[in-house]
This record gives sequence, C-alpha cells and structure tokens, in this order.
Amino acid sequence: MSISLSIVVPAYNESARLGTTLPTMLEYLHDHVPDSELIVVDDGSVDNTASVAREILAGSNRVRTSVLSYQSNLGKGRAVRLGLLASRGNVGLFSDADLSTPMTETPKLVEPILRGDCDLAVGSRALDRRLIGVHQPWRREQGGRVFNLVVRLATGLPFWDTQCGFKAFRMSACRPIIEGATIDRFGFDVELLYVAHRAGLRVKEIPVRWDHNEGSKVDVASDSLKMLAEVALIRRQARRGVYNKAIKASQATVKTDPETA
Repeated sequence: MSISLSIVVPAYNESARLGTTLPTMLEYLHDHVPDSELIVVDDGSVDNTASVAREILAGSNRVRTSVLSYQSNLGKGRAVRLGLLASRGNVGLFSDADLSTPMTETPKLVEPILRGDCDLAVGSRALDRRLIGVHQPWRREQGGRVFNLVVRLATGLPFWDTQCGFKAFRMSACRPIIEGATIDRFGFDVELLYVAHRAGLRVKEIPVRWDHNEGSKVDVASDSLKMLAEVALIRRQARRGVYNKAIKASQATVKTDPETA
C-alpha cells in the first residue's frame, strides 16, 4: 500500500492525553485518509506512554501505525525528526499530542503541498486570532509574540508563528533539511524553517484553529531564554556553514522532483 500522509506525534509523559487524542486521530485517518500512517514517538517517557500508544494503535485495521520508543529524553525536536525520517508518506505532518490544532485542520496544510503550491506548510495562530478558541494565559501569549518578533529580527524569517505544533512537509524536498538539523529542544521549529528558507523551499504560513490545553511542558521564563539561545546558535551554525550540505541536497532534490516543478 502506498502512503500519502504520515502523521508524527512526539510524546513525553503523555499517557493520559493519548488515551483521548489517539483514537480521535485514528478515526479521522480511517474516514478521510486511509492510505496513511500514524507514528507515535515516545521521547523517553517515565510513564506508560509507549504501552498506552501501542494498545490503542493495535486496534487500527486500515491505517498503518507504529511506536518508536527510547529510554533517554532527547527533546521534542529530536522526536519529531526521528518520526519524520521513519515515515513513508509523501507528506509528513507532525502534531502535538494534545491536538491543540484539531485533525480537521489537516487539509489546510496537506492540500497546498499536494497541489504543488508549497513544500512546507506551517500552521499559524498569529495570522487569524479569531480561530483561537481557548487562549493561553496572558503572560505566556505575550511571551510567544515577543519570541516570534525576536526570531523575525534575528533570522530574517517572514513568519509570524514559528512555534505552532502543526507543520507539514513534502518529504522529497524536506528530508535533507530534516536530516541536517541539529536542534533537539524547542528551537527546532525555527531551525527547520530557517534552513528551508535558506534553501529556497516554498514555505507557506496558514492560519489554523487552535485551543490552549493545560499541562504544557514549556516554562515561559526559563524556556524562552533557552529558545533564544538556540536561535543564536542557529545563526552561528549558519555562518560556519553547518547547513550548507543540507541546503544543497534539498535544492538538488527539488530540481529533480516533478512534483515541485
């Protein structure tokens, strides 16, 4: 069976949430994209995230499923990359385990890629804030706005929301960039977008529905500083040519891919 879409779900201590969200994901894929796969990446959880995921996914009779699990907590960025690189779909999409962006928003990101309009589709909370149902606490929301402004100034990226956990990739064009990425924690989104932008890939920011869910693992005070340090690291690595190989490989792939012509 050919696979058109792969959904990757990074998960760290998410056994409680996955009991609700994985059945929702499976039902959506069964009904709308049966030629798909769902991959859960257990990022070194100390609860029973992996066993809960395997039990739920074992009930799928159409959608292909798998659980990747390892002992050390390597970071969300590493989990997303490992899941995408293990995927077999023409389009790879990663979604946060809490489904802050519902699965019904999937076509907004996937269809532009399938039409050949873009290579990377970025879900955005900033372009149309009327689509936000439940807002984050004020301090956290304002911190996110400041962070994205700093990212724009520091990297030259034209996007207003780099951190929304809902992004889709044309894997043929984006695989070299995913392979060449180095940031394992919360700055991984910025790195992927930055290298894709440098490679000349077509990146489209798309407004999506979004609801804040309690239980976030991001601490606004400490993690914002860590993310800013990672943005500075991305700039230093770019100056040293760390991303040059990935950029050239991605550009070469695009030139030979009829879907991007």
